[in-house]
Amino acid sequence: MKDIELLSPAGNFEKLKIALAYGADAVYAGVSHFSLRIRSGKEFTYESFEEAIKYTHERGKHLHATINGFPFNAQIPLLEKHIERVAAMNPDAFIVAAPGVIKLARKIAPHIPIHLSTQANVLNYLDAEVYADMGVKRIIAAREVSLKDLEQIKKHLPHLELEVFVHGSMCFAYSGRCLISSVQSGRVSNRGSCANDCRFPYTLYAHNEESGTLFRIEESEEGTHIMNAKDLNLSAHVKEILDSGVIDSLKIEGRTKSPYYVGITTKTYRQAIEDYFANQFVAEKYMKELDSTKNRGFSDGYLVNRPYEKNDTQNLAHSISEGTHQVVAQVSEDGTNCLCKDVLKLHVSYELVMPSSAVGVCVDNEIGTIFEEHGAWKILFKKLQTANGKQFDEIHSGNIHAIMLPIPVAGFSFLRLQLKDQE
Repeated sequence: MKDIELLSPAGNFEKLKIALAYGADAVYAGVSHFSLRIRSGKEFTYESFEEAIKYTHERGKHLHATINGFPFNAQIPLLEKHIERVAAMNPDAFIVAAPGVIKLARKIAPHIPIHLSTQANVLNYLDAEVYADMGVKRIIAAREVSLKDLEQIKKHLPHLELEVFVHGSMCFAYSGRCLISSVQSGRVSNRGSCANDCRFPYTLYAHNEESGTLFRIEESEEGTHIMNAKDLNLSAHVKEILDSGVIDSLKIEGRTKSPYYVGITTKTYRQAIEDYFANQFVAEKYMKELDSTKNRGFSDGYLVNRPYEKNDTQNLAHSISEGTHQVVAQVSEDGTNCLCKDVLKLHVSYELVMPSSAVGVCVDNEIGTIFEEHGAWKILFKKLQTANGKQFDEIHSGNIHAIMLPIPVAGFSFLRLQLKDQE
């Protein structure tokens, strides 16, 4: 039975802990220097990043360090120092996009495996072989590549590991090679500071050069988000992917997304993988759970369909939409209390979403009730009370008071409410 790695995003230390708790085999993260997610990279200092690697290794899991930006000449001395410093922390791999950086990393830290970023756009076995000859251990396939093409790459290079994105944001540009953000706001996408300009609404005009007349093209019912790609969701195709026998790692995008997103996507794809090996795969179940996260509408991308075979990959109406559920609170790491993320009220049943290995326990005391209903765990507060005894009628997002739970539950659990239940 082939081992399949589930690789989740770790935008900061808390999200790293959540990803591991919810079933990830590995996480990817980076310090801001030379990472394609500068905003999330700023969440890590060198000191906290080293601590995160130790935390991950103590749990028998892996951490892949992102060094996947495209450096300018002036940055190369700093890049050398960066590689040296991160290599000393012993991450399990470097994720690299530029050939020159691969060569530099192999020279400075030959003991750290190289994983080739999706930014390198590998679509065929010829390109894959070039990178393999350079010492690359794993190819993170371009978003545009098909499963059949990956089978061909594996056939020609059986010892080369293959990783594919299965969930998360999709870029309007070819594998993220975009200049829109650079032109409009001076934020360079290929160096990690994309402003997501493709998500904005745009008004279209037609200009007559002879007369100088400028006509505004009226907005249709579809809206004006003309470059807004839907989010990738391949949960329904996990069986097909694993049946191929050529994929080594399933990757979830989202280092800048919420802790809830990290937890739910990781738990759902972990369940899909486990169900596959238990011959209990049910695609509808995973789709329903992933619908609870905020998204731009879902697409199955190009892994199982060629780009010219479909025209439903853009969400023209809006940049992002609420999921089916609202996160109401997040449980602390020690599991004793929670912080409000929306509105917490007395005598309302909230669903309690726990990490993969957690086991629910029924309880009924003066603080509240935890019970199981229709296969889901629920929690109801009789008191909204802090550890020092202060009580509230209700709590709103932004309130810094930690609310006691009836009993300790699994750390990093979430309280959520189906949106229609709030009406």
